[in-house]
Amino acid sequence: MNNAELIKAIQQLEEEKGLGKDVLVEAIEAALLSAYKKNFGSAAQNIRIELDRETGEQHVFSVRTIVESVTDPNSEVPLAEARGWDAESQVGDIVEVEVTPKDFGRIAAQTAKQVIVQRICEAERDMVYKEFRDREGDIVTGTVQRVERRNVYMDLGRIEAVLPPTEQVPREGYRQNDRVKAYVVEVKQGTRGPQIVVSRTHPGLLKRLFEIEVPEIYEGIVEIKAIAREAGARSKVAVVSRDRNVDAVGSCVGPKGSRVQSIVDELRGEKIDIVPWASDPAIFVASALSPAKVIRVEITEETKTALVIVPDNQLSLAIGKEGQNARLAAKLTGWRIDIKSESQIKEQEAKKIFADLPPEEEVPAAAEGQAVPGPESVPVAAAPAGEEAPGGAPRVEEKSVAE
Repeated sequence: MNNAELIKAIQQLEEEKGLGKDVLVEAIEAALLSAYKKNFGSAAQNIRIELDRETGEQHVFSVRTIVESVTDPNSEVPLAEARGWDAESQVGDIVEVEVTPKDFGRIAAQTAKQVIVQRICEAERDMVYKEFRDREGDIVTGTVQRVERRNVYMDLGRIEAVLPPTEQVPREGYRQNDRVKAYVVEVKQGTRGPQIVVSRTHPGLLKRLFEIEVPEIYEGIVEIKAIAREAGARSKVAVVSRDRNVDAVGSCVGPKGSRVQSIVDELRGEKIDIVPWASDPAIFVASALSPAKVIRVEITEETKTALVIVPDNQLSLAIGKEGQNARLAAKLTGWRIDIKSESQIKEQEAKKIFADLPPEEEVPAAAEGQAVPGPESVPVAAAPAGEEAPGGAPRVEEKSVAE
């Protein structure tokens, strides 16, 4: 490889690999230095290699200290010789003396080839790492290459990402050449280059998909306040609009449900509930239990608990299959949710009323021939409804007392 071919190779690598010219030149200079030291041993001390970026010529310089009397010819130069190059040279100054061997180009080409390739690979891996390091929390699209030990390896173009079993959606299959969107969880530098870990279960994936499909979210008009997700089964998303004229839920659903349907298709059928976010916890909890209808919500701030009363026919819907709806609503709101039906609440209230009633007094045994005062002797219990008891007290129906 002559000098012209070297420069041409650098330009080609710059175009094909996207590596900067300075990175390549530094790699080659390091390779040439390694080759020089290997061939010249102890004489190669304080050496600097310079590659001309225009002509490709290589120059070897020995960095030496100016001294009166030379004891180490590899690192020192006499003052008299130095003043031959520069009349103002002084003892202690540092000078560079060119010591380029005549056959250095041939030696360098033979030795440096492997080192050059290695440095270029390292520079390329470092560049890919820097590129993806800033993409943590972003969404990527890749092609499934292979599945090994339950790990799914995806081709992202310039690098490979791994989808570990813990980040895979249950019952979701991955076949070779499938195009899959995934969330970048972690980017780390390994011995074999950057390692990218992606996820299909992370709530961030759902958030990024909404940002792609819903322009109002991307532009910041509609904000996603919270997400609760059971990957592959169901998710809940709480949204709020910063513009009164924009419906947050309607924006996410899209015309005829087209926007949310695209996300459902990408997540392979995962159900998505979009609910309006509210600063009032009672309203937010009621919304979070959608599609179930709620009669009222009683909030207990101290225990961060919400008692939710629903119609009898909505109880199972509010709880959901295996408690999924209630579980997701609790995760979405951050409140502990206790769901009761209307009948259950009435029953509890009735028990409480009876529990608060004073115990009945024992009736003293009547003496022989003496009448025992009966209930009809109590004015409020015996008086007909609508009439006043003696003394002006309102009369109460006996039925209501018994209740």
